[in-house]
Amino acid sequence: MRFYTAARIALGLLAASTPLAAQANDAAGYPARQIRIVVPFPAGGTADTLPRILAEKLRQKWNQPVIIDNRSGAGGNIGAEAVAGSPPDGYTLLASPPGPIAINQSLYAKLGYDPSELKPVALIGIVPNVLDVRPGFPAKTVKELIDYAKANPGKVTFASQGNGSTSHLTTILFQKLTGTTMVHVPYRGTAPALQDIMGNTVDLFFDNLGSSLSLHQGGTLRILGVAGPTPAPSLPDVPTVRETVPDFTSVTWFALMAPKGTPDDVIAKLNATVTELLREDDVRGQFGKLGVQVDPMDVEATAKFIAAERVRWGEIISTAHVTVD
Repeated sequence: MRFYTAARIALGLLAASTPLAAQANDAAGYPARQIRIVVPFPAGGTADTLPRILAEKLRQKWNQPVIIDNRSGAGGNIGAEAVAGSPPDGYTLLASPPGPIAINQSLYAKLGYDPSELKPVALIGIVPNVLDVRPGFPAKTVKELIDYAKANPGKVTFASQGNGSTSHLTTILFQKLTGTTMVHVPYRGTAPALQDIMGNTVDLFFDNLGSSLSLHQGGTLRILGVAGPTPAPSLPDVPTVRETVPDFTSVTWFALMAPKGTPDDVIAKLNATVTELLREDDVRGQFGKLGVQVDPMDVEATAKFIAAERVRWGEIISTAHVTVD
């Protein structure tokens, strides 16, 4: 009887320890094969460029293939849903701006995934948004833009990266604070929206600084204002929008996420490696050219940051009464 009882205890301890041992082995041997990073927007633009820089660094670090898979559509939901439904083994990750992670659950009546169940891995970077206008647009300042829009209600058009994207919600907030009414022209991502801004097809676009900076410098579009809380060092002659519209601020951040159930130690290993890479001078230099601020966080801090952003964007959406079917 004593032998039987001892055997049961031993088997019970073995069973209890097996998941922990398996998880430890997951982290120790990770990664052992190709990693796929899903970007829920088309190629081109900062949302695509930053993960590509990071993917190449991870490939060099781990000597394993790291590929970018652009899965665009539905405001980023298609790509996010693909990741949410992937095996939770650390080999499929999501690299995304706020939309699919912190905004869409407040915006869409139905989603094929639960954003809150995606596990935060790391914050990749933060970049201020900027107010772009087409080359031929008559306004030269933010105040002139507001005056023109008020004098021509419903005639000024604004681009966005898609329904419910940060650019869409930022413009809704801008209209609310300025008392203007403009026409929404949604695109599937940043690149096609910028093409039509440069082609004088649409009037304005709240884009992130990284995508628009070189185009502004080249004269193919004009940046009237920086939507961040402070001026951008790369645009010393461009004022903030809030100098004309008090309390107006809009920044875009980019985060790395994993499917629910991904082992915590794999998440921790990813976070530590990404943090190490983000502190490299080469990566900081490449990100800096895009106007991206690098501020690495551990897993817990990243989770708290994203949770706070969900609350903030949810309040904006609720106040503006915005919904997307």
